[in-house]
Formats: sequence, structure tokens, C-alpha cells
Amino acid sequence: MPRLPVVSAPTPSFSVPEALRKEGLSQGDYDEIVRRLGRAPNRAELGMFGVMWSEHCCYRNSRPLLRNFPITGARILVGPGENAGVVDLGEGQRLAFKIESHNHPSAVEPFQGAATGVGGILRDIFTMGARPIALLNALRFGPLEDQRNVGLMEGVVAGIAHYGNCVGVPTVGGEVAFDPSYGGNPLVNAMALGLMETDDIVCSGAVGVGNPVVYVGSTTGRDGMGGASFASAELTEASLDDRPAVQVGDPFLEKGLIEACLEAFQSGDVLAAQDMGAAGLTCSCSEMAAKGGLGIELDLDRVPARESGMSAYEFLLSESQERMLFVVAAGREEPLMARFRRWGLQAAVVGRVLQENVVRVLQHGQVAAEVPASALADDTPVNHHELLAEPPAAIREHWNWSEDQLPPADGAGLALAAGVLGWGEVLLRLLDDPTIASKRWVYRQYDHQVQANTVVLPGGADAAVIRLRPQQGAGAMAAATRGVAAVVDCPNRWVALDPERGAMAAVAEAARNLSCTGAEPLAVTDNLNFPSPDTPTGYWQLAMACRGLSEGCSALATPVTGGNVSLYNETRLPDGRMQPIHPTPVVGMVGLVHDLAHVTGLAWRAPGDGVWLLGVPLEENGDERLGLAGSSYLEVVHGWLTGRPPRVDLALEGRVQGFLRQAIAAGLVRSAHDLSDGGLAVALAEACIASGLGAHLELPAGAGRPDRLLFAEGGARLLVSVAPAQEAAWRQALEAAAAAGEPLPAQLLGTVVADSRLSVSRAGQSLLALELEQLRHTYEQAIPGRLRKAAPPPDR
Repeated sequence: MPRLPVVSAPTPSFSVPEALRKEGLSQGDYDEIVRRLGRAPNRAELGMFGVMWSEHCCYRNSRPLLRNFPITGARILVGPGENAGVVDLGEGQRLAFKIESHNHPSAVEPFQGAATGVGGILRDIFTMGARPIALLNALRFGPLEDQRNVGLMEGVVAGIAHYGNCVGVPTVGGEVAFDPSYGGNPLVNAMALGLMETDDIVCSGAVGVGNPVVYVGSTTGRDGMGGASFASAELTEASLDDRPAVQVGDPFLEKGLIEACLEAFQSGDVLAAQDMGAAGLTCSCSEMAAKGGLGIELDLDRVPARESGMSAYEFLLSESQERMLFVVAAGREEPLMARFRRWGLQAAVVGRVLQENVVRVLQHGQVAAEVPASALADDTPVNHHELLAEPPAAIREHWNWSEDQLPPADGAGLALAAGVLGWGEVLLRLLDDPTIASKRWVYRQYDHQVQANTVVLPGGADAAVIRLRPQQGAGAMAAATRGVAAVVDCPNRWVALDPERGAMAAVAEAARNLSCTGAEPLAVTDNLNFPSPDTPTGYWQLAMACRGLSEGCSALATPVTGGNVSLYNETRLPDGRMQPIHPTPVVGMVGLVHDLAHVTGLAWRAPGDGVWLLGVPLEENGDERLGLAGSSYLEVVHGWLTGRPPRVDLALEGRVQGFLRQAIAAGLVRSAHDLSDGGLAVALAEACIASGLGAHLELPAGAGRPDRLLFAEGGARLLVSVAPAQEAAWRQALEAAAAAGEPLPAQLLGTVVADSRLSVSRAGQSLLALELEQLRHTYEQAIPGRLRKAAPPPDR
């Protein structure tokens, strides 16, 4: 049978410069496309290259840096390159997990942008053959004093709640932070976990020449056009005009898609599967073909469409939601499609697997596009950048800051021009900071108990914990004794000041949070949210953060299984200036809870328990692992974001976390909470608020600044409570660690008390004396109070 010619003219029938601008391609890209095709591309083909060669799809700026991540380990079953990573949990259980961003869509249409971000990450999970069991999210917004930021946050949270609640997957954890740099460009990162339900992991590479290619799910429309290219460009005042690039989701349809897909995967009829996310049909066809070393022929006339008159360009670039593409065993397509139709879903044979490594697109009996699959998905361009030989001058200037530049301080407080600011007032200011304050307003909108496997409620521990109980099969009714813990973390202030140390700290804090629950950290998925890499500073930030992530993951034995890169997170202001976000490499980490009976929360448990600081000790000065540089205290109280963040001691981090996990397993620890934003004082306040119990601490005497003792930040620091009956065994465990050549700093600071009061003294002088009700009110009303103030007055 003779091959049909590609619909193309010797010279393009469209404006090449205008088309390149729309697709986010350069003239150099266009010349390379012509060279690879041996001809000028038609408009549909140029659109295919535009989305597949975007940063969002091919990581053309970051790919060389990602190759340095550790990606192998004893528990790693699937690493980078598939829809999600998979780790072995033992006892026949396997966990799929991944994180992805939906930043740009959420900036212009917050509800649908966030909702479809949730839908997309869920598809990545169940495409592997795993049933989604949990969702988390990492969010960043501008200050809530600005009504626009309030609207963005309300829309994003409502979108996440709508999709997750309706689809029936609990949203169990996350983080929310605020900074002016996110004012025009919020960050919305969604993470999902799933428990494998199929014997074989479902991969995406096409297999079997001649096998049918089957489309299932929703219909294809014109929504989400060019979303991948849109997500790879800066935001401007005109970005609101790009609302058509934002998809519209249907969580009820996705629920049916989950069930139908898992049934189909268990039947063995599906040989390969790929969800249609960014770049839609173009991405799914080209990635399946490239990974399988084969080709795919796609007939657009067979694709279920919700609108008439759609062009090949529109079909190929549509990002309509809740759609999947399968390679199915020949002869099994009809039973498979019947299964999906029973769930009220579309199903159609839309193509076949080819021997030739191409993506061939047919429409109206003609070849609408034909492109080598590897050119779209594998052999994609790399933008080479020169790495600065030394940190940028602005960063070096920040590193010159020292604590000597702070106002005088003593036991009474800070000596400011307006008078003395007491340490109790300082703590209340920190608890009133929305980044530190309670996120109850956010998580109360999420259904965090659907599926009945949530072990720890939001806010109850440093990480979410989910019971490992299958939803189907013999194990569904059995009592589960093991669990999985998950967390997302990123200290964006630290990363802004020192990307390498900040990224290391993100890994260390994520592992520390898991360890505080008793979970063994296993593996990482990361979401690299950065501004433009085209500036020397932007690329330096990205490169140094990747180096820090690699160092942290290697040291703590938590390989990277995949993730997402989101660049060009910046806003062009009306005056032409660029406002970049803080570089924000979010670390999503999962851990294994070997015994749910020992899961540990952050709240005090009983009066009389001893309060211990495990890890980097309180000291007067000189320890580079601890300091006020880059701290919440420095920014909230003094208005400074400056200094070089403390050095991350990964060796001590590993020893401290390992010791804590062993102590929790032995029943020696009653509560555990890491020291993060706001240092010791905030950690104490949070443990008091969560429990309703007070604490009295007596800090070591010395001449050091009280603010350093109370509010300094640094890694490898944990606040634990130990029952009097276990104190002797706790001390023996510390002595045994020292005898084994791995001494761990540990200080008994005080006692949990029944009084509803937090009091901290040093050398007999009171530093803090606050009622719990005052702490709780400040902590819990910080965000709702700002939302009320920012709300427009009611119509009269």
C-alpha cells in the first residue's frame, strides 16, 4: 500500500515567526526541525514540536543537572522515566508516588488550575497499576494583605478540595508558605501515593507491531490548548488571556476511570498505558512510541470529540482531562472497550503500533503529521548554560551579614528604638506569621479521612501516616499493622540565600519529619520550581540546588524516583521589570512505618514527661550548624532576609534520625517534633498547642543572646518527650550510642506540666511566660484573621 504524503507545502502557508512565538520555539529550533524532517513542518507538526520541546515536557534547561541525582537503591523498583516512581515496601506491597506542578494554570484560573493538577497527578499513579491512597500538596502565595493573593489562595484550596474530595482520595498533608516573590506567580505542587494492585507494573513503552492503540476516558475538546508551552513561559499581565490553556476537570469521571483502568490492568489485556496530561495526544503517542522503540499511527477521525470541526492541531495539542491511551493485545480490544463503556466512559480504537519509529497522524484520509518519535520525546534539544564560577555578587553580599548587626538583647528582650520588645511578644509575632501559623483553614476543607486509612490527622504529627491496607482483595478486611508516611518540604528562604545548603536542608527536613513519626525514609520525588534559567543567577540557583539535593539524597539514602521541573516562574511587571519567585525545590519523601502501634505525634502526652533536645545543642555562638541567618525570626521581627543559612551536617542528621527511629520502636519516646521555622520557641509552642499541656524549661546559663537560644534555626535538631519510667532506658540508649563511637548530643531542658502555660527561664530569669490560650488564639487565627480583613465589604 503506497504511503500517503504529509499535508505540507514546499513553503509554510503560515507566518513562521508568529507561529514560533506562539509555540515558544526559537529560530534555531525551527532550523533544527527542518533539518530533522528534511522539509518544512506543517502547522500541526510545528505545534507538536512546540509542546514536546518545551521545558515542561523535555527539561531542555535542566536535563544535564538531573542526571547527577542518585536514582538506585535496594527498594527502588521504578525510577525516573515512567509516569511515577515505585518502591518495594516488602511483604508483597509496592508504592507508586510522584509530585508535579500546576503553577501557571493556577495563576490565571486558580480553581481549575489546582483541580486539574490533582487530577493529573492521580492519573500518573493509577496509570502504573496503583490505586491512589493519598494526596499532599505544597503551596506558595503572596502576602494575604493583598486581596488578589487571597483570591488565588481561596481558589486553589477550593480546587484541590473539590477534586480530591469528589474523587475519593484523602488529602492528608502538605505545606503552605507566603512571600512577596510569589505574589504574581503562586506555586501549586500536588503529590500522590498509590498502592499497587496489579502483579506487574504497567509501563508506557509501546509493544507488539500491529497491536491496536485504544483511547479511553473523556472526549477531546479545545480546552487546555497549548498548556505545556504556556507552562514554560513567564507570566505577564496578559496571561489572563491564556485561560483557554487551562484545562477543566471532572473528578467524578476520573473516579470511574480509576476503577475501569485498574480492572483492565488486572485483566492483562493492556500492554502499555500513558495518561494524556501535558501535550495531550502528542505526548502520549510520542512517549509510548519512543520508549518502546516503535511507532504509532493515530487516526484523528476515530478520536471521541466533544466539538465539531477540530483541526489536527487542535486534536493533537488539546489537554482535555481524564483521558488515557493504551496499547492492547490484538483481539482483546472489544472486551476492554466494553469494560470502559460500562463505567460511562468513551472507548475507541484510534490507531495501531508501527514498526517504524514515527508518530503518524491521519485525518480525513490524509497524513496530517508525520514526525520521528525520538525527535519528539528522546532526542530533544538541550540548552547549555555557563555556570558562574562564584556566587552572584548579591548573594555574596548577603553572606557578609552577621548576628553582630542585630540590636542589643538581654533577658528582658530586644532593645529597639521604640522600646524593649519582650521575647513573649516576639514569639507571638512568629506564631502570627502565616507561614508558621496553623493551616487549619486550609486542611479543614479537605476530606482527609475518606478510605478510612488515615492514621494521623493533619497537624497531629510532622508527617502524614496512611495505613497500608489494600482496598480490594483478601487483605482489604485484614487488620493492617504497617503504614506509609509522606511529607513535602522546602525552606525557600534558605534556598534563596544559599541554594545548595537550602536544598540539602529540604531533604534533611523531609527525612527528619518522617523520622519523627517513626517512619524509615525510603525515597524522594522532587518538584523544582525556579525562575528563568536564562539569567546567570537563575541558572546558578538551579544548578546549586540540584547539587544540594543530590548530596542530601545520597547522604540519607533516599534515591530520587522522578519528579517535575517548573521553570520561568516569574512575573513581568507593568514597568517591564521581572519579579522572580524564590527558588523552591520541593522535596516529597515517603517512608515505611514498620509498626503503626509506635506512630509518634508532636503533642506532649502527659505531665511529668521530660523535654529533651536531641541533636545540635543549644550554645552561645560559633556553631555554623545553627544561627539566625535566613531565619523566620530575622525576617518577621527585623524585616531582613539575609545572611548565609547554617551549614547542614548530614552525617549528624543521619545519626540523630536513626537513633530517634530506634528509640520510637523501643517505646522510649512519647512525642517528637523537629525544630524548623522559628526554632526552639516555636516548636515548644506547637507541642503545647497540640496537646493542651504546658511546659517549663530551664535553659543553660551563658552569655549568649537569648534570641539565638530561642529562635535560631538549623538541621539535626529534634524536640522529644520521654516518660519518667523510660528515662533510664533513654539515657542508656544514648550511652550505648556514645560507646559505639557515634555520640549524640542530647540535653534535658525541662518538663511537661499540667498548667496551661509555657515558661522558659535562663539562670533564674524568665524569658517566656505565656498562657496556652494566648498562644493558641494567635496561632489559629493568623490566617482566618487576614482573610477577614482582606474580604471586600458586603453589598448594601
